[in-house]
Amino acid sequence: MLVIVHQAHSTPGRIGQRLALRGHGLDVRRPALGDPLPADLSGYAGVVIFGGPMSANDTHGFIREETDFSARVLAEARPLLGICLGAQIMARALGARVSPHQEGRCEIGYYPLSPTAAGKALLDWPSHVYHWHSEGFDLPQGAALLATGQTFPNQAFRYGKNAYGLQFHPEVTREMMSVWIVRGAHRLALPGAQAGEAHLQGWERYDGAVDRWLDRFIETWLGAARPPNGAAAQ
Repeated sequence: MLVIVHQAHSTPGRIGQRLALRGHGLDVRRPALGDPLPADLSGYAGVVIFGGPMSANDTHGFIREETDFSARVLAEARPLLGICLGAQIMARALGARVSPHQEGRCEIGYYPLSPTAAGKALLDWPSHVYHWHSEGFDLPQGAALLATGQTFPNQAFRYGKNAYGLQFHPEVTREMMSVWIVRGAHRLALPGAQAGEAHLQGWERYDGAVDRWLDRFIETWLGAARPPNGAAAQ
């Protein structure tokens, strides 16, 4: 499984753990730090693009590279999952706009999630999910909206059979959350953000449902896919 993260200390968190339990080796790449992206995807069961503090609208070379790479993965109809920034990169690759909230608000903490009819037909969704972002994506043309939110209306979409974009962070462990609260403490004062204590209270209240949802979601995303033979799966 190809995993794209955006900082030296970033990890695939709980999604990485779930993939490992399914037998997938993780080929972790950091294009922001100079790692190349593979030219040949035939040895990978899928691709996951995680979040980061940068914007999908940035002019950094690695953002353009990841956007073009996402377009190629989508064109090849390979399993693709985008988380937060990753979902926004996917949306841009599909021609949709990524932009800040019109009133300058953000979502940092736990916020309600409402599945659409298409989302309900796919899975049972948790009532609240964890966020850390100040930009959102328009729904790409041809994509199915799976879940909505109050501040940023587009929270989850599916494109084709096996490409998903999630605005929220189901991969976050309690340890990761504690680090984010400390390292990103300055962002907790932004309009709409929740205090650090509320993040930890939200974890206790909502994470059990998110954890169970993640199991079902990964099974839905990958289906019967198993690690391919070759170095990428080792």
